[in-house]
Parts: sequence; C-alpha cells; structure tokens
Amino acid sequence: MDVASSGSAALPARTKIVATIGPACDSLDQITELAAAGVSVFRLNMAHASMEQHTAHRDAIRAASERLNRPLAILVDLAGPKIRLGELPGDLLDLALDQEVWFARGATADGPNQLSTTYGSLVDELSVGDRVMLADGTVGLKVIAKDLVGARCRVMQPGSIRSRQGVNLPGVQLSTPAMTAADHEHAAWAADVGADFLGLSFVRAPADVRQLKDYLRSRQSLTKVIAKIEKPEAIADLESIVEAADGVMIARGDLGVEIDVAEVPVVQKRITALCRQLQKPVITATQMLDSMQNSPRPTRAEASDVANAILDGSDACMLSGETAIGRYPRAAVETMSRIARVTEELYAHLPPPREASSRRADGVLPVTQAVVGGASSMARELSARLIVVASHSGATALALSKQRNFVPTVGTSDREQTLRQMCLYWGVRPLAAPIDAIGALVRHIETWGRTAGTLATGDRIVLVSGTWMAGAGHNLVLVHELA
Repeated sequence: MDVASSGSAALPARTKIVATIGPACDSLDQITELAAAGVSVFRLNMAHASMEQHTAHRDAIRAASERLNRPLAILVDLAGPKIRLGELPGDLLDLALDQEVWFARGATADGPNQLSTTYGSLVDELSVGDRVMLADGTVGLKVIAKDLVGARCRVMQPGSIRSRQGVNLPGVQLSTPAMTAADHEHAAWAADVGADFLGLSFVRAPADVRQLKDYLRSRQSLTKVIAKIEKPEAIADLESIVEAADGVMIARGDLGVEIDVAEVPVVQKRITALCRQLQKPVITATQMLDSMQNSPRPTRAEASDVANAILDGSDACMLSGETAIGRYPRAAVETMSRIARVTEELYAHLPPPREASSRRADGVLPVTQAVVGGASSMARELSARLIVVASHSGATALALSKQRNFVPTVGTSDREQTLRQMCLYWGVRPLAAPIDAIGALVRHIETWGRTAGTLATGDRIVLVSGTWMAGAGHNLVLVHELA
C-alpha cells in the first residue's frame, strides 16, 4: 500500500474500479496514472490483442504495482464461445425492413444476401421463429425458413452490420461448450502468469464454473473464477452458479441483447442482492460511463447508473471502452471514483443490508462469521479508527467486506496473491504484514498508521485474527488503543 497516498485526507472510494486495458492506456505510465486515479483491478480482454500484447500488459501492471508500492489485481477475461459474423463484401451491409437474408452453412457466404458466421453449427441449431440479433442488438432478424442451403431470415429491425460483429440468439439452446480451444489456451496462460481473477464468459450452468475451477486446481493455481452473467440460462440457474463461482460479473452488454432490455435493471438488482446474500463479490459492467469514450463528462443518466449500482451493493464497477479505446481514460476513472465517494456518503447513513450476514462466505467457519459480525459492531460503537483483518486466504476479509462497515478496513496477509485479490473486495485496503504473531501485527499496523498519518495517539484499532485454536478459525477480536 502506498503510504504517501493513504492518509485520512485522501481516502479512496470503497467501491472498487475495474478498468480494461487497451490502446488508450497500455503503457506503464498510463497504467500507473489510472491506478493512482483509483483503479484497483485491471482487465485483460482476451477477445482482443495478441498473447504478446497481453504479456506486455501483465508485466506493465505488475511494474505499476511496484512503482506505487501497493497491490494491483489482474482480471483475465476469456472471450468464450462468442458467435461473430464472417466477412462482408466491403465490410459493411445495410439491411432494410422486411429484407430477406440467408445464413449459409459453412464459414463463407457466396451470394449478395448471404451471411456467414464463426459458428459452424448455427444453421442446424436454428429453428423457424427464432430471433437472431446482430451488432449488439441494433439489428434484428427472424428465421422464416430452413433447408439444406441455410436458414432464411426476415429483417425485423433494420440497420447496418459490419464484418466480425457479434451474433446473439435469444432463447436458442446451443451445443457449443462453455470454453473454446482458445479459452483453454488463455486460461493456462492466466494460471501460469499468476492472474488473480479469470472471467468465464457465457456461463450457462454451475458445471461450467466447476470445470474451470478444477482445471485451475490441476495447474496448482489460486486464480479465482468470476462467472459472467449474460445468458438467460444463467438467470434461470442463478443461485447455483453464484454458489459455484468465486465472484460474479453482471455483463449487461450481451445480457441486454439476450433478454428484454426492460428486464436488465431488475435482473441486475436481483444478481447484486443474491451476491450480497451469498457473500460473493459482484462487478457491475458495460456502458457505465459510455459517453466518456468521446466526452470529458458523463451524462446524468450514467452518473445515476453508477450511483444506483453502488447503492444496490456492487463491490466494483467496470470501465470497458472508456479506458480501453476512449479519449479520456483518466477522466473516466476519476469521474467514477468521485461518484462512488459521494454515493458512499449516503450509503454510510443507510441501515446495513439484512442479506449481508444471512449466509457464510466460502471458506469462512461459523466462529469466524460470528467474530466478523461482532468486530464490525464493536468498531462502530467504539468509533474505531481502523478495522484490521488478518487472513491467509482473504476469505475473512471478504466476509468483513460484506458487512458494509464504514470504519476504514485494512486487510493484511503474508501472501501476495491474497493481497491482490483483496483489491476487488469493497472497502478493504490490502497491506502486507506479518499475521502469525498478534504482537508483531499490532506493532506493524501502528507503525504504518502513524507514518501514513492514518493513526494517532488515542485512536482505537479493532483487529480480527486467530489464536492457537486454529480449528475454530478467526476466533480473536482485539481492541488496541494507541498510547
């Protein structure tokens, strides 16, 4: 943790910011600048850029972490079995209302009104009456006939399409596996380079998540799996998927095409509430400050969108094109951070959510859960300056995070990856410290706090840790007053 920037005068937002790396922010200086502005997790989108570029980005993020002297996490986002259009003549095709087009079998299209896709089984799995959405849902087709040549469609929602744009099939049951060959290659790379989180796209069932977690374990990886919710099948089996995953991303882009866009806000709230109940970190993503790709200021609706996601209980909000290809990446981060801080001032005066303590987080024993709840209440009643939670795995820090306590919280660990993964946990500031000896930990925190200007004589610290009774989990709450 950067001592110089940790004083009480400039506390960071408790809501974490995830920023996507791209051409607009891929140098070491630019990444350092975004981290200093408030980013704690950097996303590598495997649907874009080469492996050599991703490796360079990973190295730059780790170098920025060293430069700032604080942990920064990496989220590797798998592309998944995304269906895309093939090449179009002239790269662009305008589709008029009621125009008829064909999806040809195979990877290429021969005629002027034929379309091809990257999914060879598309025609076989389409049925008459199915909807086909193109270009992020801006163009809509309906299947009206199918034969040995292909599937004939009528344009129901006109517009322009380009080569390689996405194809969504709302309600169509596809046989494609959750991970492609490229996804397996990227997952192996993520495990080998020590990525902190791995985003699994187009999750349809908890088995998809469990298979990826098994694969990571087979490579002795501690990378955590983030299930991206963007399919109707995932919503139908939501609780099982959230239970299986280490965290969730509400991927509103494809989700808003796969289901009625009017349902997205309600589904978003449902997912967020369930993640609070099951004590899983949740990232709200897609078009949060989309206009800032080309404008230095967001719209009022975008600012409200970010604020409402935070009020609902999002642990993190994500920037995509805003930082990857936008003209104002730093301004987008600073704006999101400012909205978060202002919103959190209101959140601090709201009653704690009842869902927060109803279920235990993965890896948290009953004694630990009770101790975390007690420590949170004690810190408020004693007007403590800090809550400190010592954790090898980070599970206890996550459980404390879900209490939504507005007493500043420091998560300590002796494991680098645990500290980086805490970067996603709401309100938790990671700090490397010796955690096996209580006295040494208290002295470390007191020295750090005085140096940073965070602690002074008379301040109280509430510390959550464990004693020799290891089987009981975190069974110690210590209140320390600085002399």
